Amino acid sequence: KGAVRLTSKWNLLTTEQTEHALPDLSTLDTLTAVTLMNTRDKTVAEAVERALPEIAMAVDVIAAQMASGARWFYVGTGTSGRLGVLDAAELPPTFNTDPLLVQAIIAGGPDAVFHAQEGLEDQQDQGMRDLENAGARAGDVVVGITASGQTPYVRGALQWARQSGLVTVAVSCNANPLVRQDAKITIVTGTGPEILGGSTRLKAATAEKMVLNMLSTMVMVRLGKTYRNLMVDMRPSNHKLRNRAIRIVMDAAQVNAEEAHVLLESAQGETKVAIAAKILQCSPQEARTQLQAAGGILARLAPRMQNDPMDASQSIGEKER
Repeated sequence: KGAVRLTSKWNLLTTEQTEHALPDLSTLDTLTAVTLMNTRDKTVAEAVERALPEIAMAVDVIAAQMASGARWFYVGTGTSGRLGVLDAAELPPTFNTDPLLVQAIIAGGPDAVFHAQEGLEDQQDQGMRDLENAGARAGDVVVGITASGQTPYVRGALQWARQSGLVTVAVSCNANPLVRQDAKITIVTGTGPEILGGSTRLKAATAEKMVLNMLSTMVMVRLGKTYRNLMVDMRPSNHKLRNRAIRIVMDAAQVNAEEAHVLLESAQGETKVAIAAKILQCSPQEARTQLQAAGGILARLAPRMQNDPMDASQSIGEKER
């Protein structure tokens, strides 16, 4: 048998390193061990903080594209891919978006969400094909997620996207990632070695989750899917969410619980319509018409609160007008 050779590009990745100075977790009592993990996790927010300018740039670019009708695709493998699936899946109930508006592509397809298929991340051509087969087209946005910054599957998808006229964003947890060559904007969160050498499901994944939270939340804010920090486009599809919708209507429309319930019932459960009907003092049908004319942005219909810290003109749609 020939000698096994280590690939130098992987040896240089900080996320693949082992911190030998740390105590052996198996020798520590449980409280000390989890305290050590928590201490290490506190560095993640600092790593994300260093990437805030690139995150903000990505938000503005993605929001501008989506305001013009573009769709958004996450692409990843393993843990990174699952985080993309999670974020995409949560947007329809949170912001009432079409499930096809933000989609997640993971190497191996839906089965890979529950059953690891790590070997597929080496297939660069498959990343290209999967993105193309998903119907991605010029003008759409692709966000490639790769802790290492050099996953072939993700690089393949981004390369095809860039060549095909899509907007490309990469998220990596290593300095100077190869994926920088494939993306218009690269978000780098240098999370460093893991407490378990190379286990990027830990700090690196936490950083990726924080970045995706910022991207998707702020894009939806810029698109007018919120109103004064409230999820006014949410879908009240169960008991908990119906109660949440009532509280949101109470807050936004300044009414009591009983009136909020009546407003929601008359608006067929559409939180934003219920609020608009109260603010405009009109029927739900008229409120729905007014919202459509305003591009679905409630802030355009609502009177500005005195000293309101949220400037409604910051929505992308408002900027373009």
